[in-house]
Amino acid sequence: MPIFDKYDNGITRICKDMGRIKTIRTMFEAARAANPRAILLLNDFDISPAYDILVEGCLEAGIKIDVIGIQSHMHQGYWGVERTLQVLEQFSRFNLPIHFTETTIVSGHLMPPEIVDLNDYQVVDWPTTPEGEDRQAQQVIQHYQTLVAHPLVEGITWWDFSDGGWLNAPAGLIREDGSTKPAYDELIRRVKGEWWLAPTRFSTDGDGKVHFMGFLGEYELIHEGKRHPFTLDAAGTRTIEIHL
Repeated sequence: MPIFDKYDNGITRICKDMGRIKTIRTMFEAARAANPRAILLLNDFDISPAYDILVEGCLEAGIKIDVIGIQSHMHQGYWGVERTLQVLEQFSRFNLPIHFTETTIVSGHLMPPEIVDLNDYQVVDWPTTPEGEDRQAQQVIQHYQTLVAHPLVEGITWWDFSDGGWLNAPAGLIREDGSTKPAYDELIRRVKGEWWLAPTRFSTDGDGKVHFMGFLGEYELIHEGKRHPFTLDAAGTRTIEIHL
């Protein structure tokens, strides 16, 4: 918004009539009324200054945005660490959680760079290749490592779990026959290996305290056969008391 140059429909007519801020305010208020506990995102594939200005305008108008959503469809090539960090820096100024809501990195040939609207690239066959899968695996890990390391990034959603989805692209983590690609295997190795707190034995100090670092999520302390679940959440709790 506010430019609609594709086709006329009910949504575009509403947006033209109400304008950007009023449309978004109305949608947020309706969604919040339907589910007060919902996490509401302002989400776009346009990461230009226009989106930055829209976020700023909504916040100045008093619209409560819970999360900034960023789509990263990299059909024309991986952004690279430098550009990803630039995007993160651009939207970090709002100090809001960030979700990468739609992430794709293809494992076949790249979409031609002159394509402006990705939907305009329609092909019958877009196969995955061994070389492309190796490239995809390397770039996926670089991308996830960059995002996981950023304190404001709270969510990453992969777009199309298997090949042949949107635009018939080979953007899946698994092939059309259900077999896993190197990118899938590498992500499992990181998430369930390096980034997952494996079962660890701890001893308390003189004050009965245990210190550890972990990602936000649910944990379980086992002491003398009894299980004591606890959660590290976004509230930033530094100390959790467990009575044994």
